[in-house]
Amino acid sequence: MDKTIVSSDQRSFLKILERSGQIIRIKKEVSYLYEAAAIMKKLDRGPVLFFEKIKDSDYPLVSGLCDTKERVCSAIGINSNELNEKISSSIADPMNPKILEDAPFKEYSNKPKLSKLPIIKHYEKDAGRYITSGVVFAKNIETKTQNASIHRLLLLDDEHLAIRVVEGRHLWRCLKLSKQARKPLEVAIAIGVHPAVSLAAACQVPYGVDEMSIANSLLNGNLTISKCNSVDLFVPSYSEMILEGEFMMDKEEEEFMADMLGTYDYPRRQPVIEVKNILHRKNAFYQGLLPAGSEHRLLMSLPIEVKLFQGVKNTVPSTKAVHLTDGGCNWLHAVIQIKKAHEGEPKNAILSAFANHPSLKLAIVVDDDINPFDMKSVEFAIATRFQGDKGLTIIHNVKGSSLDPSSDQENLLTTKVGIDATISLFKKRERFEIAKIPGEDLIDAKEYIA
Repeated sequence: MDKTIVSSDQRSFLKILERSGQIIRIKKEVSYLYEAAAIMKKLDRGPVLFFEKIKDSDYPLVSGLCDTKERVCSAIGINSNELNEKISSSIADPMNPKILEDAPFKEYSNKPKLSKLPIIKHYEKDAGRYITSGVVFAKNIETKTQNASIHRLLLLDDEHLAIRVVEGRHLWRCLKLSKQARKPLEVAIAIGVHPAVSLAAACQVPYGVDEMSIANSLLNGNLTISKCNSVDLFVPSYSEMILEGEFMMDKEEEEFMADMLGTYDYPRRQPVIEVKNILHRKNAFYQGLLPAGSEHRLLMSLPIEVKLFQGVKNTVPSTKAVHLTDGGCNWLHAVIQIKKAHEGEPKNAILSAFANHPSLKLAIVVDDDINPFDMKSVEFAIATRFQGDKGLTIIHNVKGSSLDPSSDQENLLTTKVGIDATISLFKKRERFEIAKIPGEDLIDAKEYIA
């Protein structure tokens, strides 16, 4: 495991980014209604944005901290080619974080006035203003462990938030068990956390595993947690702010917004959280991300790519890479690179991919001379190596993504497609060899232009 010393404090990481010119400070006052979101979209996959003044808010706003894989890697002190292994090893070997009695987030304690936070309305038809980067902590009364996960939170008023809780996921189960026991479910929402905390909270791990132990492993044991003031939960000590509260057991509100695909999710009745206290650091800032932006998609897709790679490689040992594509919203389409040894391997890889990521809708398998991260290369493989009557797999009426508007969203049913774009072992490989010019990589064309 990498023993590089890394900071677990978002502020320290931001200082590093600023020294290297990766932060833009926006000094002009910006509206929380669309204007901030429009700037985030215009500068997506660019520098980290630090909005010094959001209209009607007491706090500045930072966005784009996890916009690129390289930035996430720098936050945990590794190279980008080490990321998959780092995530995998951290899930396999989690480390309980140290507990600090005191914490910077306890410097100030205020009665809730959520409207003073720079909570953004991002898209035209969103139900309202949404907290998008909050890590939600709740206790599992069945396993006596904590759960941490990222959820969208709709601002209802100064003390209440509607939360999207995906059916069947761990927080949904925590809430269900608490309702059955007629016990209130306490909640803490951490805003302004280190990228490792966000990444760990986005991981799909076994039920009962504390995601902060994964974050601590990502940070080589440097994460500390502290107990909240009014709820029995432990959160990262250096969070910028903590919203303390509990679920209202018999109250729901309708919420909907543009989600990961960039299309509008359909309206649902969702649980409501009553916020009872806000803790925050001195000179605290708020963290937000743009729904369907690179930061949103990267945090969601990175752990799934690791899971997909491991699952497919267990089935097809020659698997070299798995990539969730940008065009597939980093969620619905995957390209799988293998070194093919047997004719049945591509189909096995396709079926394994669908089994390991139920939201996956399209899986394309390519040879090891095709770049799975370059869709021009992938399309070339489809054009020259794929035959629809032999290499096409169609699976009808199986579980899919609740986000896909073309699917049966009510019953979570979709049709999945697999494409075998590998060279047939029954044909001479020379017919498919990609032509090369000797010395091409050494030529600088500028030297030949007058």
